[in-house]
Amino acid sequence: MEGKIRIAITQGDINGVGWEVALKSFEDPAMLELCTPVIYGSPKVATYHRKTMDIQTPFSIVNSAANVADDTVNIVSCNDDEAKVEFAKTDAESGKAAWYAMQQALDEYRDGLTDVLVMAPINELAFKQAGIDYPGLTNLVLKELGEPGDVALSILVKDDLRVAFATENVPLKEMTSTLTKDLIKDKMAVFNQSLKVDFGISAPRIAVLSLNPGAVLNDVVGQEEQEIIKPALEELMEERVICYGPYSVDSLLETNNYAHFDGIFAMYHDQGMGLFKALSFNSGVRFITGLSAICATPVHGVEYELAGKGLADESSLRNAIYLGIDVLRNRNREEEALVNPLRKQYYDRRDDSDKLKQMIEPEDETL
Repeated sequence: MEGKIRIAITQGDINGVGWEVALKSFEDPAMLELCTPVIYGSPKVATYHRKTMDIQTPFSIVNSAANVADDTVNIVSCNDDEAKVEFAKTDAESGKAAWYAMQQALDEYRDGLTDVLVMAPINELAFKQAGIDYPGLTNLVLKELGEPGDVALSILVKDDLRVAFATENVPLKEMTSTLTKDLIKDKMAVFNQSLKVDFGISAPRIAVLSLNPGAVLNDVVGQEEQEIIKPALEELMEERVICYGPYSVDSLLETNNYAHFDGIFAMYHDQGMGLFKALSFNSGVRFITGLSAICATPVHGVEYELAGKGLADESSLRNAIYLGIDVLRNRNREEEALVNPLRKQYYDRRDDSDKLKQMIEPEDETL
């Protein structure tokens, strides 16, 4: 797409902080120099939030991202304006409003009208009350925008800290039957490729966490490290994925050992999330990779305790926007490099000239 990068942003739960952090993110006009924001939701709800918290961000209302204007915040009207805002309340109406916004944002992204998806926080209980079967953001984006064979992976990002998960929505009692060597290898391969392409790290180093407590010292409490994790890491190293472990969380944290790695791979959601929030102070971003689509969301939730008070911190959503822009640019550079690769070169010493020559690829033999 030519012109400015278009960032699709969903309104999230209308009774939470979604509108507040979205509007605050663009109070500074300099943000409009980076991208064109396209917020999906209710203009009426946006106006109510803006007035309640005295946010100065102006916006224009359009019926589709096809009609947006640069240098302004655009709101795509996609909700029944009968929805009422009741701060900090979980109800079916707020769930429906958040869902409709997500669906239209996904549809228009699929149509190529926007470049990056940024999802404001939602309330899964509100979805349940509305009768919406929500599979989680990673699975939703995979279902709506993925292609056959895609392996979607969530990465938590804050500066140089990047944490990915082998599993997310899996009960702990099912972990031993879910976690396999192939699963670890598939997710690690996606993580490694994302670190290279999306984050521009040529030879990423990945630390892998253990599953069982005390497993670094012994295997009394479980065999998964010896039977699943270590064999997976050995095969990955043979495939030139630079990975180490398994480590316990405390051993990785002590003396800042985690800082020696470009990525950390956790076995399950709460293991990785606890580590990440302890180091990021709730201002990080969840990024979904493994797909051609680019999707990010703030790591914090709806924050009902702050809703309507004007106290919410917009840095996580703004960081999601920044990350989406960076990933898009990095992928474009990678694509350009693959389209126009440099010819391989070598020194031909047979005539002792040490002259640098271009290696002719098979398809160039007629030249």
